[in-house]
Amino acid sequence: MASIHQQAHSPNWFAAFSIYDAETNRWKRVFRSTKTSDKKQALEIMRAWDKAARKARTGKLTPDAARAIVAQVISDIFLEANTESLPNSSIKAWCDTWLEAKEIETEESTHKRYAGIITRFLDFLGDMKSKRDLETLQTSDIGRFRDHEAKELSRPTANLSVRVVSICLTEAVRQRLLTSNPAMGVKLLKSSHESKRRPFTLAEIQRILKACGDDSEWKGMVLFGLYLGQRLSDVSKLTWRSVNLATNEIAFVAKKTGRRIVLPLMPALVDYLCELPSADNPNAHIFPKAAKQTYVATLSNQFRDLLIEAGLLQPRDYNRTNTQGRSGAREPSEISFHSLRHTTTSMLKAAGVNEAIAMEIIGHETEAISRHYTKFGNEVLPNAMAKLPDVSATSRRKTANE
Repeated sequence: MASIHQQAHSPNWFAAFSIYDAETNRWKRVFRSTKTSDKKQALEIMRAWDKAARKARTGKLTPDAARAIVAQVISDIFLEANTESLPNSSIKAWCDTWLEAKEIETEESTHKRYAGIITRFLDFLGDMKSKRDLETLQTSDIGRFRDHEAKELSRPTANLSVRVVSICLTEAVRQRLLTSNPAMGVKLLKSSHESKRRPFTLAEIQRILKACGDDSEWKGMVLFGLYLGQRLSDVSKLTWRSVNLATNEIAFVAKKTGRRIVLPLMPALVDYLCELPSADNPNAHIFPKAAKQTYVATLSNQFRDLLIEAGLLQPRDYNRTNTQGRSGAREPSEISFHSLRHTTTSMLKAAGVNEAIAMEIIGHETEAISRHYTKFGNEVLPNAMAKLPDVSATSRRKTANE
């Protein structure tokens, strides 16, 4: 029977209990310090050790069982010392709570993506596991979920899923429901293929602009994507309030990074804006049809259609991958709207623009830029961007010659 004792030379209580020795096939008595002089705490620790020893004898002391015992002891000791229970939550309850908060904090499309990943995570754990205390969640659980996602969907999706679960658990750590984030120990999977993302050539940009045809809005977004180096989500939501034609500048806040970006308007963009009907409402969108789209993926697919029209991509063959159809994992395309961002960077570097300045223009965080003392003069960015080729002028010359 387990018990606690005090010795004359130590203020701490010692626990006496039995553990099973597999080599001798016998129980043996051990005597260990509880590291506390509080008798009630010592009793809780002794009971936990005794319970763990008995489970070990029957082969039921799994890592989950051990963590549950430890968590219960800590909770009991905390309750005894603070007259209130230690904050805790089941895995499912916390995930649901986190998603509710994200519904308010994030865009609808982002919340939908988070909800899909968390739902798959809870389904993977199963009903019984997901109802256990959050503290029982292990790095191996998330690692197995990552592998499951990679097998059923794709490696990039698996990595994204791990990141989202990690964000969820980081908030649990912040609220002291966890002492550490088990997802931090899960390595991301390396891509099975080298990244194929590449910039466009000038000739390809001309073909894309020609494929836009009478669609002035998409022509404008291509030009803005190239000369601002920004993401499709930011370009599609630009408003007239961002534009200052008096100073030929445009200012906006990047959605992904939250950075305020102020850039000079290149002649091609000024020409495009001057051709548009004037807007009395400063909050009106420059690209109203694109701004109405709820999901950026819809715009991405429309741009892909332009690339197909320009002869830069082949239409997708949904019957090519057996019976997977549209739900099957696809190989990432080497060109997309994001390639305009790569194009801006490549053209700036090819023109001899300093890398830190190029990264500042497209809104990338770099070590040089993030230092608080890194500042660029008023003429640095305009001078750098003036080195970009005027694709719209080239397009006009080609049209005139045809």
